[in-house]
Amino acid sequence: MSSSPVPDALLGPADVRELAAVLGVRPTKQRGQNFVIDANTVRRIVRTADVRPDDVVVEVGPGLGSLTLALLEAADRVVAVEIDDVLAAALPATVAARMPQRAERFALVHSDAMQVTELPGPAPTALVANLPYNVAVPVLLHMLDTFPTIERTLVMVQSEVADRLAAAPGSKVYGVPSVKANWYAEVKRAGAIGRNVFWPAPNVDSGLVSLVRRTEPIKTTATRREVFAVVDAAFAQRRKTLRAALAGWAGSAAAAEEALVAAGVSPQARGEALGVEEFVRIAEHARHTGNHAETAEIAENAENKEPGPQ
Repeated sequence: MSSSPVPDALLGPADVRELAAVLGVRPTKQRGQNFVIDANTVRRIVRTADVRPDDVVVEVGPGLGSLTLALLEAADRVVAVEIDDVLAAALPATVAARMPQRAERFALVHSDAMQVTELPGPAPTALVANLPYNVAVPVLLHMLDTFPTIERTLVMVQSEVADRLAAAPGSKVYGVPSVKANWYAEVKRAGAIGRNVFWPAPNVDSGLVSLVRRTEPIKTTATRREVFAVVDAAFAQRRKTLRAALAGWAGSAAAAEEALVAAGVSPQARGEALGVEEFVRIAEHARHTGNHAETAEIAENAENKEPGPQ
C-alpha cells in the first residue's frame, strides 16, 4: 500500500467552514484569525518555503490545519504551536482523520509562541507560518532567536509588514524589523497572496517573506541585546540625526557622537541609512567608550518591550 497522502487530504473552502461550524469557531480579529481555504495556496507556500523530506518544520498558529496538512505532505515532521484552546484540541484529530499515515509525524504544542522555549522531538530546521499582523514581528524574532537550528523561514504576513521586514537601508519603510531580521538572516520578499484565499477575507493584502539564516553569525564583541538597544534608540526618533537620537542611549549627545565617530558613522546620519553591521559597530564602540553599563541596562529595558512593526 502507498503511504502517500490521499488526494483530498487538504482542506478546501467547504471543509474549513464545516470544521469551524462543528467546533463553534468564529475567526476573531483579536487573534488575527484568517483561515486559508485554498489548497493550491498552501502547496505554493510549501514549495516557496523549500520544505524538504528531511525537514522538521515548526508552524506557528496552525488554526484549522490548512497549511499543517500541506507541510505534512512534504516534511519529515511538523510541530505546530497553537494558543487557541479549541483549535489546539481539534487539530490532532483533523490530522489523524485526513492524513492518518502521517499522524505520528505531527506534534502539537498548546502555548503562546512568545512563551515557547523548547519543542518536542528533533530540533526544527524550518519555520513556516501564517502570522497575524499584531504579533508577526515579535513572534518571528523570538522563534529565530530561541531556535538557532532553524535554517529557512517563510512567513505569510500583512503586505505592509512584509515590506518592512525585507526593506533595505534607505527605504522609507526600513526600520526596526528590517534590521533585527537581518541580524539573523538574509531577508527578501517571496511573493504576494490575494485576499480571496482566506476566510474571512481580510481587509489587507498579504505577502510572503523568506529568511535564510546567515551561515556565519555576525562577528561582534557586543551582545545581541546591546545591538538591538542601539537599533531601538535610533528608530524611536527616526527623523532625528543619530547624534540626537542616540543621546539618551549613550548618556549624552557628546557620548553618542564619540561612539558614532569611533564606529565610522556620521553623527549627522539617520538610522534608516545604516545596515545591521553599522549598528553592530556602534554598539561595540559604546562599550569601548565607557557606556557599557548603561547600554546593557537600556538593552534590558528594550528587550522587555514587544518590538512592534516600526
